[in-house]
Amino acid sequence: MHQVHVLSHADALRVLTTIQQQLEKENKGAAIAVVDAQGELMAFLRTDDCRLASITIAINKAFTAARERQESKAVGQSALDNQWPLTNYGDMRYLGWGGGVPLIYEGKIVGGVGVSGLPEAEDMVLARMGAAAL
Repeated sequence: MHQVHVLSHADALRVLTTIQQQLEKENKGAAIAVVDAQGELMAFLRTDDCRLASITIAINKAFTAARERQESKAVGQSALDNQWPLTNYGDMRYLGWGGGVPLIYEGKIVGGVGVSGLPEAEDMVLARMGAAAL
């Protein structure tokens, strides 16, 4: 047998709250999604002034990062470099935009975080900040 760590609700909220506090400090709006290792939603927040399209995008960025065990931007870059569509994964939720980051605990993927609603570079910084809070 082997030991498996799972993301708790408290862990998911810590990641989400870290990003929320930074958004509020900067008076910016975005959507924040935290998923488990399988990419299933655990925690979500849409802050004030966040566009509606950002909801699904944040969830799908987190899904992609957790499922592929790498940042969503790296998945998208690989698809561009190798000239294959993201639909090859067999799931329409895969995204290649930056802002999805895997959550890692003791070297293992326990989930993912996705941020959407700001320029891609800002989404990426915030998602990485949330992941670091874990």
